[in-house]
Amino acid sequence: MAARKAHAQEQKFLRIEGLWKAFGKFLALKDISLEVDRGEFVCFLGPSGCGKTTLLRAIAGLDIQTRGTVAQDGKDISNLPPAERDFGIVFQSYALFPNLTIEKNISFGLENIGLSREKVKARVAELLDLVGLPDQGKKYPAQLSGGQQQRIALARAIASKPGLLLLDEPLSALDARVRVSLRHEIKELQRKLGVTTIMVTHDQEEGLSMGDRIVVMNHGVVEQIGTPTEIYRDPQSLFVADFIGEMNQVPAKALANNAVKIGETSFNCVPHDFGAGAAVIATIRPEDIIPHGRSTGKGRGKGGTKKPGNTIDVDIADMEFLGSYWRAILGGEQLGELRLLANLSINAIRRMDLAVGMKLAIEIPPDRLKLFPSKNAGPAE
Repeated sequence: MAARKAHAQEQKFLRIEGLWKAFGKFLALKDISLEVDRGEFVCFLGPSGCGKTTLLRAIAGLDIQTRGTVAQDGKDISNLPPAERDFGIVFQSYALFPNLTIEKNISFGLENIGLSREKVKARVAELLDLVGLPDQGKKYPAQLSGGQQQRIALARAIASKPGLLLLDEPLSALDARVRVSLRHEIKELQRKLGVTTIMVTHDQEEGLSMGDRIVVMNHGVVEQIGTPTEIYRDPQSLFVADFIGEMNQVPAKALANNAVKIGETSFNCVPHDFGAGAAVIATIRPEDIIPHGRSTGKGRGKGGTKKPGNTIDVDIADMEFLGSYWRAILGGEQLGELRLLANLSINAIRRMDLAVGMKLAIEIPPDRLKLFPSKNAGPAE
């Protein structure tokens, strides 16, 4: 059993254990531990100042950790200088040499490791073709667009076939359309090469669309690690629920038997360990609220009997057209003073002929209604 466990640990390409980083009295990283599989694409995601770039720089050796270890491919690299670590890196600012041609930018590192001129030339041509810029080698960085420069920066980073590719906010300096296009290209290239990749980003859509797994960080600690689906559908903290996607958050009171009281109405919810009467925050994503059509007036009234499926009647207080869907603001007697946001498809709006001021029957699925500790301690009144 012990041999099997040791073998499993050896399979982890990157292992970070008990990592701390202090800048004077400021703790930027606090006891970070995580593992990355060979060939995996992992995104460090979080708001500005959360520590994600500091963690990336510690992995690269650009900012040595205060304590803790970093091991890559079974080798402890905790105290190695960057030049002795096996990685390629792409920065937000491209960091290309403005006075060198594109060919020279890409070949810079290859020449330093002693490859022959013929092999360098062949590898540069291969990389330019790989990033879709086969005819740009003779140009200088200033002659290329931002997206093209980032492709060249990526080509330079993978030129020496590193075991680890580090991407530090590589798309944030580009406009929205180029960002979307380039993130697909980077993901496709990473899959083709099979290179283990870590990307820092503050853009949740970028992280969700590119990462095999996401490491959500906040104030120097890891809040949650999981697949994009796990992070989005099953947040483990109120911070993750709030930071990833949009989320209704309403003050509520926990009830026994996996139920919660929101406004004037009780609902079944995800199983919880809160005591009856505990103040909580009830959360549900706007797209998880299911519309059942105009209210027939037969739904639950204030204090009414609970029906299966958490179906209640609400008023449509306002509606906002957002292109691919309508955002509805819902209120009414059964919610008390609270309001819920619901994302309703255009087809649903058309089929049900909904408009502001109408009553709507909605369902709040129990498996999508999750409770978190209230930001304010103490029982709900």
